[in-house]
Amino acid sequence: MLPAVGGQGAGRVLGVNLRARRDEQGISLSELARRSGIAKGTLSQLESGAGNPTIETVFSLSNALGVPVSALLSEPPASDLVLVRSADTDVLSGAAVDLRMLRRLENPGSLFEIYDQRIRPGKVQHSTGHPGTEHHVVLTGRVRITARDRSQELGPGDYLAFRADAPHEYEALDGEVRSVLLLEYPPDTSPGVLETLHLD
Repeated sequence: MLPAVGGQGAGRVLGVNLRARRDEQGISLSELARRSGIAKGTLSQLESGAGNPTIETVFSLSNALGVPVSALLSEPPASDLVLVRSADTDVLSGAAVDLRMLRRLENPGSLFEIYDQRIRPGKVQHSTGHPGTEHHVVLTGRVRITARDRSQELGPGDYLAFRADAPHEYEALDGEVRSVLLLEYPPDTSPGVLETLHLD
C-alpha cells in the first residue's frame, strides 16, 4: 500500500495497474498466482481494489510480473509540478519497515523510486535480495544496515549505498528511524533477472 500521486488510494491504483500489467503480458490469474505464490482469490480481490496488500504481497507481484514496484503503485503526474503530501500517501508495511512511495522517476535507460522510510525498533527487517541499488539517507535515529556481508551503523545525515541483489537487513538501534530510500533499478531489469523479495 504505497501511495499514489495525488492522494488516490493505493489499493485502487494497484488493482488497475495489476490488471493492466497482467493483460499486457497475457498472464492468467492462475499463472500469476503460481509465479507469485499468492492465492488466486486474493489476486482477484486485489484487482478489484479490495483487500489490504502488504509489503510482501506488492514485492512478490512486482517480481512475478518483472516490473518495478512503482509500475504497480503509481499514477502518472498530471502536471509539471508534483506535490506529494505524506498525509495523502498510503503505507506499505513489513515486520519492521513502513514505506511511503513518494515518486517514480523514469528516463530512458534509468528508473528511480523515492521512498519515505520508517524503521521501527524491536524487529529486524530481512530481504533475500532484489534488483537494483539502494541509496539510504538517514534523517533521524540510528540504524544498522547489513549488506554485502558487512554491517554499518548510520546516524542522522549519513548515507549508504549498496547493490541490493544479495540478502540484506535493517534494524533500528535507538527508537524509530526516519530515512529516505532511493531505489535505483538497473537498465536491463526484466522478468529474467528479477528475484523474489521476502521482507519478513
